[in-house]
Amino acid sequence: MATPMSGSKLLEILRAEGLTVHEVRDWRHHNRNTKGPWGPVNGVMIHHTVTSGTDSSVNICYNGYSGLPGPLCHGVIDKQGHVHLVGNGRANHAGLGDSDVLRAVVDETKLPHDNEADTDGNRHFYGFECINLGDGKDPWPEAQKEAIEKVSAAICRHHGWSERSVIGHKEWQPGKQDPRGFTMDGMRKRIAERLAGKGGSGTKDPDPKPPSKPRYAPFPGSGFFHVGQKSPLVTAMGRRLIAEGCGRYEEGPSPEWTDADRKSYQAWQHKLGFKGKDADGIPGRTSWEKLKVPAS
Repeated sequence: MATPMSGSKLLEILRAEGLTVHEVRDWRHHNRNTKGPWGPVNGVMIHHTVTSGTDSSVNICYNGYSGLPGPLCHGVIDKQGHVHLVGNGRANHAGLGDSDVLRAVVDETKLPHDNEADTDGNRHFYGFECINLGDGKDPWPEAQKEAIEKVSAAICRHHGWSERSVIGHKEWQPGKQDPRGFTMDGMRKRIAERLAGKGGSGTKDPDPKPPSKPRYAPFPGSGFFHVGQKSPLVTAMGRRLIAEGCGRYEEGPSPEWTDADRKSYQAWQHKLGFKGKDADGIPGRTSWEKLKVPAS
């Protein structure tokens, strides 16, 4: 869960990533916010335009068309790898998609197969349209794929997300096939490498340094926390919850996940201001990273 960036911040982080960015007309105030909520944002969605030509593709994405007003995304990535910003706020790009997919994006776990369309994706995803006919024959220049990688990595880095927060339209809404011409798993691998400090195309530090041991335990995924789970990580989490004044233990904590752990973590979520389903006592990435559980 994250608050959407302002237009100025989005422009700043994209240019800081080394991208050539073009501002299209009144993009900073161009959105569909009057038609529905924008945010919290949870990820980045990649599309192809089914068009050719930069100017005409950018105009379509800015204006929209009969039955689907623009903006149709936040940015258009052309064949040269340039980014054309066309919207800032809610955009008509994702449509309805699978709530299970959204949950996996939030938890940054493996994506399930999309088999229903019950959730508003325009609220939760930054959208980028990539100029390509989508016929499986139109080529994807390396400059364009590198730009997709850079755009995604810049947004993920800003929000503290991993590459698992980047999905294709075809992974969100049943019946969609975009982007067609490269795999999203391959693109996520490139994004992960860039986030790790390497160029996604395979370039590496010529004098690599040995990785330092992480100070805090990385988020193991919400599925890790279930009845019967035993791990030193559960004990370490419990000790941190007690330190934060959220302990609800009569004894312990112990390595085994129990209802006392859930109630203690729920108290932590409430302390952070989470409510409803976001305060169910099951750790999520945002609350976990704020807890700062020591790495064992």
